[in-house]
Amino acid sequence: MMQEMFAQKEEHDAMTGLLESWREDPGDVKQAFMKLSDALSTKETVALHFKSRPGISYSFRANVQNPGEKGDRLFVMVDIVDDDPENRWLSVCFYGDTITDPEEAGDLVPGGLLGEDGYCFDLYEYEDAAVSYLKERIDEAHKNSLSH
Repeated sequence: MMQEMFAQKEEHDAMTGLLESWREDPGDVKQAFMKLSDALSTKETVALHFKSRPGISYSFRANVQNPGEKGDRLFVMVDIVDDDPENRWLSVCFYGDTITDPEEAGDLVPGGLLGEDGYCFDLYEYEDAAVSYLKERIDEAHKNSLSH
């Protein structure tokens, strides 16, 4: 089902290629990425994008499709930070006006998400509680982006 959600087949193929080649993973970050991407694949009215910048990051982006409005709205960006391919980590970012952060686990990034204020959550190793918290933020951002 996820392949159909990608705006371009090449982007899906690039993400699949990265995941198949991702071997070194001491923090089990790949599992966290897979759980977050699975959560996104259940959302309706979503278009997925994947931008490869080897040695820097791989950016997995989800946009809410708003028919009749000017363009789709990004609601979450999950970056696989690739500055050390043997020890990758995740940076999960949302627009500041689409989520709450009751545990104050994120970092406020003024003007840092495509020119707007955002919140980013860094994940250096797999933790069930952190992944669950991020999935709740994804649900919240998706719901709030539908009404924008």
